[in-house]
Amino acid sequence: MNRSDSILKLLLVDDSVEDAEQIISMLRNGGIAVRPARAANEVQIEAALEQQTPDLVIVDLGCTELTLPQVRDLVERGGRDVALIASGKELDRERIVAAFRDGARAVLLRESQEFVQTIVRREFDALTMRRSVRRLEASLRESERRCEALLDSSRDPIAFVHEGMHVRANRAYLEMFGYDSFEDIEGMSILDLIAPQDADDFKALLKRLSKGEKPPQRLNLKARRGDDSTFDATMEFAEASFEGEPCQQITFRRQIADGVLEQELDLLRSKDLITDLFNRQHMLAQIERAAAAAVEGADDQSLLLIEPDGFKQVLDTIGLGNADVLLGDMGGLLRRVVGETDVAGRIADHTFGVLVTKRDSAATLALAEKLRNAFGERIFEVGRQSISLTVSVGGALIGERNANADSVLGLAHSSLREAQGAGGNRARIVDPSEQDKAAAATSRHWLEQIDRALAEDGFVLYYQPIISLHGADGDFYEILLRMRGPQGEILPNQFLPVAEHHGKIAAIDRWVIAAAIRAIAERERAGHRTTFFIKLTPQSLEDPTLLPWIAQQLKNARQRADSLVFEMPESKVVTSLKPARAFVKGLEQLRCGFALEQFGSGLNSFQLLKHIPAHYLKIDRNFMADLPKHKENQERIKEICEQAHHAGKLTVAEFVEDAASMSILFSCGVNFVQGNFLQEPEKVMAHGAAA
Repeated sequence: MNRSDSILKLLLVDDSVEDAEQIISMLRNGGIAVRPARAANEVQIEAALEQQTPDLVIVDLGCTELTLPQVRDLVERGGRDVALIASGKELDRERIVAAFRDGARAVLLRESQEFVQTIVRREFDALTMRRSVRRLEASLRESERRCEALLDSSRDPIAFVHEGMHVRANRAYLEMFGYDSFEDIEGMSILDLIAPQDADDFKALLKRLSKGEKPPQRLNLKARRGDDSTFDATMEFAEASFEGEPCQQITFRRQIADGVLEQELDLLRSKDLITDLFNRQHMLAQIERAAAAAVEGADDQSLLLIEPDGFKQVLDTIGLGNADVLLGDMGGLLRRVVGETDVAGRIADHTFGVLVTKRDSAATLALAEKLRNAFGERIFEVGRQSISLTVSVGGALIGERNANADSVLGLAHSSLREAQGAGGNRARIVDPSEQDKAAAATSRHWLEQIDRALAEDGFVLYYQPIISLHGADGDFYEILLRMRGPQGEILPNQFLPVAEHHGKIAAIDRWVIAAAIRAIAERERAGHRTTFFIKLTPQSLEDPTLLPWIAQQLKNARQRADSLVFEMPESKVVTSLKPARAFVKGLEQLRCGFALEQFGSGLNSFQLLKHIPAHYLKIDRNFMADLPKHKENQERIKEICEQAHHAGKLTVAEFVEDAASMSILFSCGVNFVQGNFLQEPEKVMAHGAAA
């Protein structure tokens, strides 16, 4: 489920808030955006279903008030397509079989985070696919209805033939052969409409078609009308389907005595009248053929898309009435530059396409640059005006990995938008196979830089003040990390994912802790009492030697332990509850503090405090966006602060955006605030930051 903009609406049927929270945290740790709700009885399920239709329902098989069949019946009562997933901590074969028999689409074991994420992604993808199929089926039915209407109104004589028999024919076809209604030829063999002298050849063709051979594009023969008169005809074949069965679409045309005129008519059907290039329909057919050839091993094919930059402004200059004149001139220039080797056409209103063959990626890019330069150098005479314009060119190589027209067009269009987004008058070509190689090379590059930074002290600490709203003693800072790079310092979101993937994240945690202890010891020796908030990753929780190592670092620096507060997101603590609890217990023995980040994002975050005695609660950043405009977020922050203070915890509001939010947070009872509005992270700590 790789959709950054898709939010999974999840209903958890579970007696335990803590167990439900754990599932939510597992999903969020996997990058799955979740909008959760929990229900423990029938009334709560009905209320949850009324408020929003969930995508997935995860049912704990140990739920005391509800069985899986009861939940299934409640969900299906509204006719909704919802993925039902059974879950449990320990499941034997009988319970798994019973769960599937009772309507579950999948069964997940709660103990494995990766397993939970995989099952949920799979079922959400399957649900999304089912919904897409239903939309496509509705669209198909509408398209079929329109095709029927077009078929009936078409002047071309068209029939559908299955196993040599007529199954559909339009009015023009009936008139050509002298029949009044389709009932007259329904079930009639197509052979009955072929003159005797061509019947044997056509019968042989039908046999070849029945064996799966491709029909010829055109076949010239004599056709026979219902009154036994004959005429010279050309049959055109196309693969089609009728009522779900494969069949042949056959179009009969009278042969035109002048063969040149016939060719000209065929050419006109494939041409765009404004630009004299091939039209969209012809281009899409050519792209499909190129994609099919790529599946068979053909290479050195690509698609280029060309658009004039700032076309709206160009129209404002020349006037809408002259648009066709300009597009026609652009088509003429494109045709001259491309020549006869490649196929040029009009893909959309002001988007041109070139299907390139027998050119590798370097030659394709050279052609793209040639096109770009040709348009940039040309002065177009439109009416009484002379205008110049530039174009952007985006392209995609056609290979086995993207061997369908939609994929090729999508990649080329993305490349075109990248070129335009970079300022226009540029050419960008994407090679899908090279993208994978580039990603692997990028990962290796980052890993080398990380190893170098660990070995050569190549990281840098930044400090962002955490400001007390109630005059707490001393200064408070959050520690943030950067890595030195060839062109400057690198933000952590660029290198930390690679470090985590390759098992380097715990080593980076240690580097940060050691550097922070040295920095705070130096600051306190200068007379500034300070507290540091240091981020910690779940991988470090699994390291039994970390706590003794921290104690030794503090001892070596002669630094008080309560100057350090380690912090982790609430969701990651929930999914690593056992090691987190042991680690926080060890921190208490050292007298270090602990903070929960992104607090308040779960179903009942305060339940977590029964297991993790955090000292600070850093309120979830989602509550801070446009805080003055969202009364419900203000109420939620106030509620969190009241509960926190009652439990003896201090609260921190991160990502403060404006002065109005400051006054609201103060009235809500927030203890500390932090954000770029107050001060951006800096390499140097200011004196008296909490003042």
